[in-house]
Amino acid sequence: MNNYPSETLRAEIAAAAARMIAEDGTDYGTAKRKAARQILGDIRVPGDILPDNAQIEDEVRLYNELFFGDRQPARLLHLRKLALRMMMELTRFSPYLTGAVLNGTAGDHSDIHLQLFAESPKDVQIYLLNKNIQFEVSETTHFKNRGEPVETVSFMWEKEGMHLALYEMDDLRGAVKTTTARRIERADIDAVRALIMESETA
Repeated sequence: MNNYPSETLRAEIAAAAARMIAEDGTDYGTAKRKAARQILGDIRVPGDILPDNAQIEDEVRLYNELFFGDRQPARLLHLRKLALRMMMELTRFSPYLTGAVLNGTAGDHSDIHLQLFAESPKDVQIYLLNKNIQFEVSETTHFKNRGEPVETVSFMWEKEGMHLALYEMDDLRGAVKTTTARRIERADIDAVRALIMESETA
């Protein structure tokens, strides 16, 4: 590994991880570890050798263009339209779209991920139950990387997986500001509607 340029290793690991994500729906962390083991064996891999999620995301996008270009755009548009419908249903909870459906890398195995903001997670859960939506509750890492996770409700809707991460109202300001120069981390209803219109007129 010492004679192997770090940039080359990162690129190979990112490409291998992207293939797992696109083909099998593997999550980023697992795909990254499996790809590193596949390429480097069981040796301990320094953290600076591993690609970050942004590099892997770029590789997933490229993989989709190369191998799924005939159907991935339609799949993405379908998921974005479903996400918009659910967001409009949940308007009172200030919904934001995140993940692969937002960044454009969603494929056959991708679910829809939303962030909601409420006085209490129970408010969302009661609302869903009143709509006869049965769900499972788990936990998701806070987007601010705090120690405490947030409750997430998951269910099938229109034959697609839906995951709603339930945040406090105080988190809403931070959510709006949490972006990078290159990538939008989350999108509100208007932004998702604009993405759909852009796709339909392309």
